[in-house]
Amino acid sequence: MTSTRSEPGKLRIALIGYSFMGSIHAQAWTTAPRFFDLDVVPVLAAVCGRDQEAAQSFAYKFGIGRVETDWRTLVADPDIDAVDICVPGNLHAEIAIAALQAGKHVLCEKPLANTLAEAEKMALAAEEAKALGALAMVGFSYRRTPALAYARELVRDGRLGAIRHIRASYLQDWIVDEDFPLVWRLEKDKAGSGALGDIGAHIIDLAQYVTGHHLAGISALTETFVKTRPLAGSSSGLQALPDLETSSGPVTSSGLRAQGPDKAERGAVTVDDAAVVIGRTAEGALATFEATRFATGRKNAIRLEVNGSLGSLAFDFEDLNELWFHDHTDPAESAGFRRILVTEPNHPYAGAWWPPGHGLGYDHAFVHQAADFARCIARGEQPEPSFAEGLQIQRLLDAAETSAANNAQWQDVTAGA
Repeated sequence: MTSTRSEPGKLRIALIGYSFMGSIHAQAWTTAPRFFDLDVVPVLAAVCGRDQEAAQSFAYKFGIGRVETDWRTLVADPDIDAVDICVPGNLHAEIAIAALQAGKHVLCEKPLANTLAEAEKMALAAEEAKALGALAMVGFSYRRTPALAYARELVRDGRLGAIRHIRASYLQDWIVDEDFPLVWRLEKDKAGSGALGDIGAHIIDLAQYVTGHHLAGISALTETFVKTRPLAGSSSGLQALPDLETSSGPVTSSGLRAQGPDKAERGAVTVDDAAVVIGRTAEGALATFEATRFATGRKNAIRLEVNGSLGSLAFDFEDLNELWFHDHTDPAESAGFRRILVTEPNHPYAGAWWPPGHGLGYDHAFVHQAADFARCIARGEQPEPSFAEGLQIQRLLDAAETSAANNAQWQDVTAGA
């Protein structure tokens, strides 16, 4: 029997990178069209990585038919519609700019770049490409956690009134062990910064996304608690090795295995381990942020609380299907925070999945990201967050680094220069 519905076209995607982020992006592209009605069907057409054998293994796992070791081949291929960049930050600018100039749509992992100068070039390239029909988005995936998307709706609908306080933290502990290897995330030339850019960028973006406020000035402190670490060889940052029986090297406390030479050989850690930022928004709220990889016992604890004149909301990623809301207009004798289970069909994204009460997980935000990106591409609409938004976050990260280097000196931050 022939369907009367026309079959949607395809969005042929080249995935650049096959490690931790590459894996979850690949899963998202595969899953999105199975749960969301899209105007175009995303198809993983190729994967690119420096290690041919590892890339081939990845391709086999995700059913990808093509493997390349040079991203330039895919950027130049007219059969590729979009490029998804999941590699260390030092490679973002070159790949994204080349892809946009070749007329490809681009999804780039956060933060947008390693430096403000690179981010400015990327945002300019995105603006120029947009005029020719190529669209770009930066991957701040946590925005698409249903509870946080719903929190944004509550603020937008005025349920919190005037926003007075924003406080956010992102706590991890995966490098507490001083003998954890010197992976690329701990090297400034590859990662740009440490906890500040890797996880601090997320909570700064979330604070602005949920509240609609934008930071106008900040002060920051950073610290590197462990100055040297064992050389890591080819180990990739934050990437767990699943086949521990066939891997060599000691297993660290976080389940990662050092693959480098003897642990007596150590290299310098050139990024921050932790960052603390205070700020003021252009709209008049006070904000505090803490990002650290040294919060022992915390694995991926993202917390956000917003206080307003009419109410408050609170979120904890370790209970990611829940949002806590306080309505300050309720009678004092019955007022208090109440738990909202964000799994109802009318909650953002939740209706595409399971019956109410059947929660979602970390990976679902990436599926929502893939679905939103595909929809926007099909409709010719700018996907959010744009490279311009990514640039604004980069300005804040740059200001935080400048402040920290000058004993927490206050830095004014404008949307422009």
